[in-house]
Amino acid sequence: MSGTNAFKFVLLPPQTDITRGWARRLAESVPEVRVVVAEDAAAAAREIVDAEAAFGWLGRDLLTAAKKLRWLQAPQAAPAAGYYYPELVAHPLVATNFRGIFNDHISAHILSFVLAFARGLHVYIPQQLRREWKKPPEDTGVVHLPAAAALIVGAGGIGAETARLCAAFGMKVLATDARLTAAPAGVAELHKPEALDALLPRADFVILTVPHTPATEGLMHRARFQHMKKSAFFINIGRGMTTKLADLVDALDAGEIAGAALDVFEQEPLPAEHRLWTMPNVLITPHMAGYGPYLDDRRLQIIVDNCRAFAAGQALRNVVDKTAWF
Repeated sequence: MSGTNAFKFVLLPPQTDITRGWARRLAESVPEVRVVVAEDAAAAAREIVDAEAAFGWLGRDLLTAAKKLRWLQAPQAAPAAGYYYPELVAHPLVATNFRGIFNDHISAHILSFVLAFARGLHVYIPQQLRREWKKPPEDTGVVHLPAAAALIVGAGGIGAETARLCAAFGMKVLATDARLTAAPAGVAELHKPEALDALLPRADFVILTVPHTPATEGLMHRARFQHMKKSAFFINIGRGMTTKLADLVDALDAGEIAGAALDVFEQEPLPAEHRLWTMPNVLITPHMAGYGPYLDDRRLQIIVDNCRAFAAGQALRNVVDKTAWF
């Protein structure tokens, strides 16, 4: 293929049948790439020396050994804290991630939380388990979504798809985002993150989709829960470290918000003795909001697209601002 250059791409350990399958399919799809599957740390240390590109977790020792590395594909949309350490941030290599592959799955999970609270399922499911037939007054226990507002904190791929779905149910969608300059479809108002405190009192649902970064760690704390309506619900499907759980429990205890739905937590698994498990206005799922079909195919497609672009000297998909971790 004219205008392209061969290069070495190392898949760093640990390996799975999935990553080995990726290697075979990648070699077939992009002849310019020489794919090397490093099965253990010794192989990784040996193979990284002359590799131009790599996939996986690149520790300091490997980064030091890498003499030609120009591109690193992160193994997640938002890797855990520590992936973008100072030496990697300072290195001239370009990092990319897997953002965008979960948009449909996670937005559907968010809407399931919204609808559950809006129709009182957090009340009726426990009643069902108790075989209890108990109805509230006809004009209570429901959030009328066409009269409600959702505040989406982080209007990237997941947030934008969530905004579209919320708007389809008639909700007014407010959003904050650090990067966007134009509001995605369904977003009535787009603001910078600094506007969060002013927006919280306007929302009936506050939805966090932001990754864990230095700027978002501990983003939701007691003072911010106190800014919310007492009738509002809090939803976090981004990263657990963005929300101080002790402050959330205190806010729920004090009646400062109406309820919370969480898929991610500061400590995972959430300890069995944690109070959130037994709070009647809390919905919990075990960090699986992104579950759904086609994820590995989507991951591979990003790798294939980026290998083709890298060989051709073109811009890569999903480039990361390493200083911001996303």
